[in-house]
Amino acid sequence: MKKSKYYLFTVLALMLVLALSACSSSDSDSGSDANSDAGSDTSSEEGTDAAEDGEASGEQVFNMIETAEIPTGDPSLATDAASFIVFGQTMEGLYVLDENDTPIPAISDGEPEVSDDGKVYTFKLREDAEWSNGDPVTAHDFVYSWQRALNPDTGSEYAYMFSGIIENATEIMNGEKDPEELQAEAKDDYTLEVTLEQPVEYLDSLLAFGTYLPLNEAFVEEQGDSFGTNSETMLANGPFVLTEWDGSGLTWKYVRNDHYYDKENVALDEVNVQVAKEPSTAVNLFDTGEADRTAALSAEYALQYQNDENASTFEEGSSWYLKFNQERDGEETPLANENIRKALAMAFDKEAFTATVLANGSVPSDGYVPRGLANNPESGEDFREESGDLIGYDVEKAQEYWEKGLEELGVEELTLNYLSDDTENAKKTSEYFQNQLQTNLEGLTIELRNVPFKVRLQETTSQDYDIVMHGWGPDYLDPMTFLDLYVTDGTNNNTGYSNEKYDQLIDDAKVKYANDPEKRWEAMLEAEKLLIQEDTVVAPIYQRGRLVLIKPNVKGFEEHLFGPDYSLKNVYMEN
Repeated sequence: MKKSKYYLFTVLALMLVLALSACSSSDSDSGSDANSDAGSDTSSEEGTDAAEDGEASGEQVFNMIETAEIPTGDPSLATDAASFIVFGQTMEGLYVLDENDTPIPAISDGEPEVSDDGKVYTFKLREDAEWSNGDPVTAHDFVYSWQRALNPDTGSEYAYMFSGIIENATEIMNGEKDPEELQAEAKDDYTLEVTLEQPVEYLDSLLAFGTYLPLNEAFVEEQGDSFGTNSETMLANGPFVLTEWDGSGLTWKYVRNDHYYDKENVALDEVNVQVAKEPSTAVNLFDTGEADRTAALSAEYALQYQNDENASTFEEGSSWYLKFNQERDGEETPLANENIRKALAMAFDKEAFTATVLANGSVPSDGYVPRGLANNPESGEDFREESGDLIGYDVEKAQEYWEKGLEELGVEELTLNYLSDDTENAKKTSEYFQNQLQTNLEGLTIELRNVPFKVRLQETTSQDYDIVMHGWGPDYLDPMTFLDLYVTDGTNNNTGYSNEKYDQLIDDAKVKYANDPEKRWEAMLEAEKLLIQEDTVVAPIYQRGRLVLIKPNVKGFEEHLFGPDYSLKNVYMEN
């Protein structure tokens, strides 16, 4: 089976003897919030080749495994990879991603007309696009959706994705202007005019992101607070319709959308999805023929199946790290102490973790922005390579920072809780970090709290944690998709971190240097160093890779570096 073009994983890492099992999707595989993660945020071809000769034959039913339940079916409220994966199959915006992660027009009927100053975009929309209830997809659906996401009453954590992009978005998000003042206007049913605050070079990839999806106003308003809570209260305009999801269950289906404008090029009639939080269950379902594709394998199974003809690997664009909460209920936590944060960030062996706990092609990282995301506009050098190693494993320095931090706090010991998911692999990852941190930092006690994925997201958002295993996948192809998370009071900050210099660097990169790519790049490099090396807001661990099992008769499965982890539109079964 063809390996991904991003196949950079070493055989050596996969041959190491395991001490523990690896993480699976959501937190410890580690699935992302993102972009992932929207990010997540987090992915091009994996185990199949969409360009490979062949055609659909036999029953077009695809059975696959996921590792996390769906937190929400509301694009305005989603912040996690699991939800954005659903939107990636059931909804389309102005753009979608092709098999090479290039944004291409979808609901937009070709490329937009752009004003000479690069600020006004006029999109003509397809007139054959429909919602799954038969309503036409119109420019009004985009305007309504974007205004809804920005309305403070909605509570969208991703509202900031519009800030600094569309004119008046920031003021609306801050409650200073009405949502109707957003400079996105439906000139008629099929003409959308969007005015930007300044030119945005990555706008097309941004418009492919889930928060920019359209919404059918009549349907959303009819559902009220129930919108997106189960498959009956959701509407699709993409290749598939979500069915049989009750809002909390571990199974759901995608069925082909008969109202989709390109339905003739969708081969699959049905996709059955089952959540398996334990890797042994997923592998058993695959081996017995009940699943055609697993989610990412844990270390023991990655080692076992690394040379299997069904094995496929992929290096994602998601970054994983320990996130430190500096404030809870209005009071500073011990993690508000910079020396304590630095000590924790340097007290664990990330190479051993990726080699023996994950063993799936993930690579250790001493930085925040992942490699392969963006290149210097002048030299072409990768952002991660140019920024370099910012903070690494160093027990001696960690202990020095630890002793200094304890002295500043006036204590001799600390007890901190560690928040993570409740999967088998997440629990073993938690135990690894508990052991590393307690062993290397005298006087530290780590109390583990393993909860369902949805609860972990909620507790992170409400800052009800000390340390959380956290991941983020890119929402668009630019370092800013990672860096602007930690501006003061940012909706995805959730750490209490605030630094005026950092805020200024991010603002400069977005506004002052919007038309100066090289200075913008330099500002982002400086911002990452401030965030990680100086202030150590988070502790980088690794860039995620994954090894999955996929049947050789599954063709056209596309994975993406950002946005939804994968697309099913071009999948077909060659039976």
